[in-house]
Amino acid sequence: MAIRPILHYPDKRLRELARPVTRFDAELAKLVDDMAETMYAAPGVGLAAPQIGVALRLFIIDVATRDDQPSELRTFINPELIDQVGEVRNEEGCLSFPGVHEEVRRAERVRVRAQDATGKSFELEAEGLLAIAIQHEHDHLDGRLMVDHLSLLRRRLVHRAMVKRAAADSASV
Repeated sequence: MAIRPILHYPDKRLRELARPVTRFDAELAKLVDDMAETMYAAPGVGLAAPQIGVALRLFIIDVATRDDQPSELRTFINPELIDQVGEVRNEEGCLSFPGVHEEVRRAERVRVRAQDATGKSFELEAEGLLAIAIQHEHDHLDGRLMVDHLSLLRRRLVHRAMVKRAAADSASV
């Protein structure tokens, strides 16, 4: 397992449309393991493959947010949101937007169809943090980002802050 670098906005690779996963092999299993190690080290509750520069339709989520909770690591490959119900506003962060937390409107409950790391299909109904995380990570697969859910003014403010951060990061290298 290895910790991989997480792409930060405004990296253009975050806007790419991810390709379906077609091979369920040892290479995919290693990618999932690397993503888990990367997500836990960050730390975060979710990570999509495009966030580490891999344009595949794959994300992982673990909503166990306290150290005393058992891991609930879930892998979603080639996911499809097949039902979305209700509406909720929640403050979200994103590993590709370090330090940024914004209120985002999402569906309150979702049903998702996906495959696990072995290729086995499953359906899951989710609400609360898990439903929000599924929608957030699913957006990454389509090149949609947290800022796309914000007002034009908030989007511009976050964009400026992230461009400034990227410039400072490259100046320090």
